[in-house]
Amino acid sequence: MAQDLHVKFCGLQSADDVSAAASAGARYVGFVFFEKSPRNLSLQRAASLALEVPLGLCKVALTVNADDAFLDALTNVVAVDMLQLHGSETPARVTEIKQRYGLPVMKAVGIAQAEDLPQLDAYMNVTDQILVDAKPPKGSALPGGNGLAFDWRLLAGRSWPKPWMLAGGLTPENVAEAARMTGARQVDVSSGVERSPGVKDAGLIAAFGKAAKI
Repeated sequence: MAQDLHVKFCGLQSADDVSAAASAGARYVGFVFFEKSPRNLSLQRAASLALEVPLGLCKVALTVNADDAFLDALTNVVAVDMLQLHGSETPARVTEIKQRYGLPVMKAVGIAQAEDLPQLDAYMNVTDQILVDAKPPKGSALPGGNGLAFDWRLLAGRSWPKPWMLAGGLTPENVAEAARMTGARQVDVSSGVERSPGVKDAGLIAAFGKAAKI
């Protein structure tokens, strides 16, 4: 029996983006807090956008190697439901953050080759979810959102005890095939539904949501 993919639309910038994501069947919406990203939000802007998110959608805050001072401010100002750690946070740091904030934590792990896969197991023990992303190219300013995919065959036939989400280079055209090849039941998209870096396209969001109904 077919089962729709759970979709996270990440890097949303406006109330229109939130509305488009909700209309497309999003289960998660992601807000980015990383100054080098074209999708970066101020805490005040994110707080306003969070109020636009319909009940039932999980609001995810993406941070990169954030310290406690920033996470304190973020969680005090923005009503988020989950923290996404997209930097080089260690398993010990993940544990600290979970204990300090009492929120579910999703850790992003970059994959480029089979040798990267053991990292997934290392984080499974300390996180609530794993985001399996494409490893950024050397010298990249961004840890994610680069529109790159990895060899999905690396994940074929594998399973983990925690929920996980596939990211990296997903588009309306390839998301169904990516899910078939990896067994993913959750997917994350950012640049794949943009018309330019950081600018979401409502038509592409709708198309991605439709393609995720497999």
